[in-house]
Order: sequence, then C-alpha cells, then structure tokens
Amino acid sequence: MEPSTAALLAGPLAVGIAAIGPAIGISLMTSAYFNSIARQPEIQGGLTPYYFITLGVVELLGLFGFVSFYLLFNRFGG
Repeated sequence: MEPSTAALLAGPLAVGIAAIGPAIGISLMTSAYFNSIARQPEIQGGLTPYYFITLGVVELLGLFGFVSFYLLFNRFGG
C-alpha cells in the first residue's frame, strides 16, 4: 500500500476515533456536573470554573485528532 493511500484511509479513521473520546468524556462530565448541582445547589459557584477548565481540556483532545488528520493529509499529498 502506498503512503498516500494509507493516509487517505487512516486520516478519516483518526478523526472519527479522536471525536469519539471527547464526545463520551464531555457527556459523562456534563452529566456528573448537573447531577452534583441538582443534589447540592450551593456548590455551583465553586464547581463551575473547574467544569469549564476540564471541558476545554477534553475538547483539546478532539482538536488533536483534527490536527493529526491535517498533518497526515498534507504530508502525503492527499
């Protein structure tokens, strides 16, 4: 298999797999956040900054997948 063919097959697969992880992570984190706020509403002010910081870190994983696809696609001339 030529490198350009491998890149055309592996690129979309890498993006798909990289998108699954953050999607699951964000959904579990958001569920836990809203459950904790529903049980103890007084902790919302202290918990919200940590939620958004963690949300950004998890979303960065998806961005890494798109960047790797971009680099693979440009490297092998796709």
